[in-house]
Amino acid sequence: MNILTFFLQAAPAGQAQGGSLSFILMMVLIFAVMWLFMIRPQRKQQKELEKFRNELKKGDDVITAGGILGKVAEITETDVLIKVDGEVKLRVNKNFINKA
Repeated sequence: MNILTFFLQAAPAGQAQGGSLSFILMMVLIFAVMWLFMIRPQRKQQKELEKFRNELKKGDDVITAGGILGKVAEITETDVLIKVDGEVKLRVNKNFINKA
């Protein structure tokens, strides 16, 4: 038997479905790894940031998305008044507040 004819022989019908099953299993495994290492930590970080924003109180040190550091002077439902320096105060939307 020649090596070339050995590789050119058609695979039996039972083995063709094994290839598709292993492909599906590999795709499920890839999705599970992506969820474990990428999606899950990002959701956890978003929940922690949302908890921080909801628990803000007067006097907390914060940083805005633009990089401005300040202390919380007043909190409303959607906005935060930040004391930056001396009597300088900025009103910022809560969604743009991060941990200092």
